[in-house]
Amino acid sequence: MSVRDVFRSLVPIVILDWNRRRKKTQVRNALAHKKNTGAVWTKERLVDSLRSAGVQYGVDLLVHSAMSRIGYVEGGPKTVVDALREVIGPEANLLMPSSPVTTLQAKHPQEVFSVLETPSKMGAITEYFRSNIATERSAHPLEPVAVDGPDAEWYTRGHHTDGTPYGPQSPWMKHLERGGQLLYLGTTLINSGTSLHAVEDAIGWKSFAFPIYLEASKSFPVQLKDGRNVTVVTKCHNPDVSNLRKCDGLIPLLETKGALSRVTIGEAPALLADAQAFKSVLLAAYRENGTTMYTPQGS
Repeated sequence: MSVRDVFRSLVPIVILDWNRRRKKTQVRNALAHKKNTGAVWTKERLVDSLRSAGVQYGVDLLVHSAMSRIGYVEGGPKTVVDALREVIGPEANLLMPSSPVTTLQAKHPQEVFSVLETPSKMGAITEYFRSNIATERSAHPLEPVAVDGPDAEWYTRGHHTDGTPYGPQSPWMKHLERGGQLLYLGTTLINSGTSLHAVEDAIGWKSFAFPIYLEASKSFPVQLKDGRNVTVVTKCHNPDVSNLRKCDGLIPLLETKGALSRVTIGEAPALLADAQAFKSVLLAAYRENGTTMYTPQGS
């Protein structure tokens, strides 16, 4: 979780709810104005924008997104997902986060996580994708990933059996190791840096420079896709360490090394990264300089 998330965990729920309603009203009014003035993003325009930004055909794509940042999109989330699928083609896999967590992991209620039914809280695009398009969803209760594509079952298989949300069986780690692209559509590393956690697990969380996980694991009830009920035991992030994150401080390093570029898609500022280069650059920077999301300038 980011500093903002930690702060939000300390604010009374009634104030947070009021602020969410206020912001949603502002966004709706702004989008309505764009629609009325003809500033509309169609599927065709988004396809052109994605291609111009460098999203590649035939390459697996993991997408973090903020719908409102794109502008007024004709057809809403469906149009965005359809455009993404057209650009990468039918043989590539499309991955999106679908986490139900809205607070610190350690405070997430130990209620049943249903692979088929529990909604994604990662934005409108992810929930549309999860409930209408994705053929598979991993069964980790904290960081599940929804996937559509020929390798969806492989990506999601075994995620809940890892002892952390970002281990070797997670779609997060598999995507970094297999290769593909990471798209932060209207988001940045500070609020969508999940793949950074997979890099930490790749380094080895037990020997990592910071105690990123709480010592005690937590148990969560999970209902699998086939209806079976299991208990998933997993590590949760250490809130004290989460409060130290400076994820966006890694962007200049990744840019300099050619692993990431700043682009615009629709009206949204975006980041587009090569997944394997993203991982290798950060692993090397950690070994050589102690660079992490907590110490982006090195230790």
